[in-house]
Amino acid sequence: MSDEVVLNLAEAEALAIRACLAAGATEATARSLVDATLSAALYGPATLGFPHMVDYLNSFREGRINGGAEPSCTRPYPAFFVADADRGIAQLGFDRVFDELVAVTRNFGVAVFTQKNSYTAGELGYYVRRLAGEGIVGIAATNANAMVVAKAGGPAVYSTNPMAFGFPLGEGSLPLTIDQASSATAYVNIIAAAAEGRAIPAGWAVDEAGNDTQDAARALGGALLPFGGRKGANVALMVEMLSAGLSGGPWSLDTPSFREGSDSPAVGLTVVAMMPGCTDDGLVERARRQADRLQQHGVFMPGVSGIEYPRPATESLKVPRAVFEAVVKIAGT
Repeated sequence: MSDEVVLNLAEAEALAIRACLAAGATEATARSLVDATLSAALYGPATLGFPHMVDYLNSFREGRINGGAEPSCTRPYPAFFVADADRGIAQLGFDRVFDELVAVTRNFGVAVFTQKNSYTAGELGYYVRRLAGEGIVGIAATNANAMVVAKAGGPAVYSTNPMAFGFPLGEGSLPLTIDQASSATAYVNIIAAAAEGRAIPAGWAVDEAGNDTQDAARALGGALLPFGGRKGANVALMVEMLSAGLSGGPWSLDTPSFREGSDSPAVGLTVVAMMPGCTDDGLVERARRQADRLQQHGVFMPGVSGIEYPRPATESLKVPRAVFEAVVKIAGT
């Protein structure tokens, strides 16, 4: 039996919607989460597609996510959106203001969306990819519970604290999308390695005693390391201030786990949206030419290289069998 299940997009979408509703999400929450899940499965890291959806489904059922959340938003400044996710998913609060955020960005040239009180943000690249689809440059930052040490042997003080950046490259092209953690690897990669019994590279994590480990299971009981030592830790601190500091959400040290217990992580998310110059100055086309030139030099362009676009009408998704079975069980089908 294959370790993967192949689903066409319609089948994957329908299954995901049923599972979300069965787990206690409203239709609005289900729609926002499934859109983000499919986007990650098609254009982002596969681990942040359906595998991460299982974390959401379990969190709906165990109380870490308010499935019936009604996010609220105020604008204390003309181009500054301050949202409260009502313990729901981060994507729903973002979706609720998306059209207005785009309109304000086009009017003022720049706008900021910051939100607290949500479950973890999922694939961070999703938010900037959405903006890039509207011809807008985006930067996003978020935090979660502490799982990264500032230095080996120290206590876990940060989450993986990712930052994402998106730059539109014009019609007929995917946007440049950089989405990476401040840690040496994303936490979901440690989870996947532990589940599959695989070793992890040295320098990714430490065990519960603070010693470097290549045992993924020991790493889950220990902590992740920042990339690049102190420089990576500084990036994690910057992300912490942009997400928790700007939104008013909890610091990673004070954030409950997103995988156990019944408390919401209630974390922060900040997205900065910027127009790529004036409409007639050709900066997007200039960026596209530069992206093409870099690829000719053998440079990997994140979000662009190796991804077919537009997707064929017969597109299908490969879902790990264990993940598929977990989603099917929750969906009750």
